[in-house]
Amino acid sequence: MKHLTLAAAMLALTAGMAQAQQDTITLGMVLEPPNLDPTGGAAAAIDEVVYANIFEGLTRFGPDGAVLPALAESWEVSEDGTVYTFHLHDGVKFHDGTDMTAEDVVFTLDRARAEDSTNAQKALFTGITGVAAVDPLTVQITLAEPNGNLPFNMAWGDAVIVAPESIDTAATAPVGTGPFTFTEWVQGDHVTITRNDAYWGAAPALASATFKFISDPNAAFAAMMAGDVDAFPNFPAPETLSQFESDPRFKVIVGSTEGETILAMNNKLAPLDDIRVREAIAHAINRQDIVDGAMFGFGTPIGTHFAPHNPDYVDLTALSAYDPEKSKALMAEVGEIPALRLMLPPPSYARRGGEIIAAQLREVGIETEITNLEWAQWLEQVFGGKDFDLTIISHTEPADINIYARPDYYFQYDNAEFQALIAELGVTSDPARRSELNKQAQEMIAQDYVNAYLFQLAKTGVANAKIEGLWENAPTQANDLTGVRWTE
Repeated sequence: MKHLTLAAAMLALTAGMAQAQQDTITLGMVLEPPNLDPTGGAAAAIDEVVYANIFEGLTRFGPDGAVLPALAESWEVSEDGTVYTFHLHDGVKFHDGTDMTAEDVVFTLDRARAEDSTNAQKALFTGITGVAAVDPLTVQITLAEPNGNLPFNMAWGDAVIVAPESIDTAATAPVGTGPFTFTEWVQGDHVTITRNDAYWGAAPALASATFKFISDPNAAFAAMMAGDVDAFPNFPAPETLSQFESDPRFKVIVGSTEGETILAMNNKLAPLDDIRVREAIAHAINRQDIVDGAMFGFGTPIGTHFAPHNPDYVDLTALSAYDPEKSKALMAEVGEIPALRLMLPPPSYARRGGEIIAAQLREVGIETEITNLEWAQWLEQVFGGKDFDLTIISHTEPADINIYARPDYYFQYDNAEFQALIAELGVTSDPARRSELNKQAQEMIAQDYVNAYLFQLAKTGVANAKIEGLWENAPTQANDLTGVRWTE
C-alpha cells in the first residue's frame, strides 16, 4: 500500500508541476516591429510588443481606455493649470539595475520635445516649456498653457520613460522598468520577453512570452490550429473565425479598436490637391463592400477620423455616401487625370481592401497602379517620404484627430482654420466645449474630403480557451500581458 500511495503522490506531484509550468505563452502578430523603441518609431507593432510589458510611462491606459497611474503613483495640478507635479513610485529600477528617478523623466521628456526629436508623436509634448526634478521622486512639468489632457498624453507609448544609460540600444535591446525584460529578437521570426523578478509592482503570472510574426492569413490559421501559437490578439483571417467559434479548444474575442481605417490621400500632390478629385474618390467607394470583402463583415463604417464608440463621434458617412454618378460628374469637371499610385502595406485589410477600392475607382474612370510594400518600405516611402498618391492604413492611436493639424504629416493636409481649432482644443478643459470642438474638427476634415474614411477596425482575436486576461478592446495598440494567465 505504501508503494501505491507513494506512486499516487508522485503522480499528483507531477501533474501539479505540469500545471504550474503552464506559465509561458506564444502570441501571433501580423507585423514585425521595425525596432523596439516606442519613443523613436511610428509603427503600432512596436507598442504591441513593449507597451506595459517592457516600458512604462508616468501614466498608462487600462483595458477600458481609462488613464491610470503607472510610474507616477499620483499627481496634482496648479490652480492655473500650467504646472503638473508627478510623484513617482519609490524603488523602481530599470532592467539594467539602475534606479529610475525624476532625472530619467526629465531626460525622456526633454529628448521627446527636442528640435531633433524623432518621436512619432512629438505633438504630445509641444506645450511643455520645462521639466524639472524637484527631488528624486518628484518631477514638475510646466506648460505654456493649461492642458487637461496631459495625463492622457503621458499614457501613450511614445511617452514611456527611458534612461540615458540605455537609450542608444533601445531599438534592438530595450531596457525599461516593466514587468518583463527583453530576452531576444530573432528578426523575421519572433521576440521573446521574460518575467522581471525585480519588478517594482505586482508580478505577472507569465514567466515568459514570445511574439511570433506571421503575416500570411493562411499561416496564421494553421499556426493556431496546430497549437504553435496560443493566441492571436489581432487575427488576420476573419473569414475563419466561425471555425474557431465551433471548436471548444478556442475562444473568439471580438471588440473595438481605436483604428480608423482610411484611404489616405496625398493632399499636396496633383491631382489630389483638387478637392473635387478627393470628393470623387470618396463617393466612388462603397464602404460596406470593403467591410464585407476585406474584413468579412467585421468593422463599422465611418465618415470621419473618429472612433464611433467615442461619445463625441459624429456620423458623417452620408456626406461621402456611395454615389458613383456624383463621382463621374466631378471627374467630368476635372478632366482626365493620370493613374494614381495606390501603395499597400502588408495587413490583409489593406491588401484586400485595396483590390476592392481599385475596382470601385475604375468604375468611375479613375485608374490606379497598385504596389504592395513591406512594412519597412511603407514607413520609409509613404509615411516618411510622402512619396505616394493613395494608401490604406489603420490609425490605431487613441483620439488622434490632431494629426490633421500637422501640415508635414504624411497626407499633407494644411488648413490654418483646422490648426487653430485643434490649438484651442489643446487648452480647453471644459468638457462641453471640448465636445463641441471635437465635433467641429470631425466635420471640417469630412467636408474637406482630406481622406476617404472607410471603417473602424474591429479587434478580432483568437485564443486558447484556457487563457484569460487578454484585452477585448484596444484603447491603445498593445498586447498588455500583465493580467494574462492560464486557467485549468
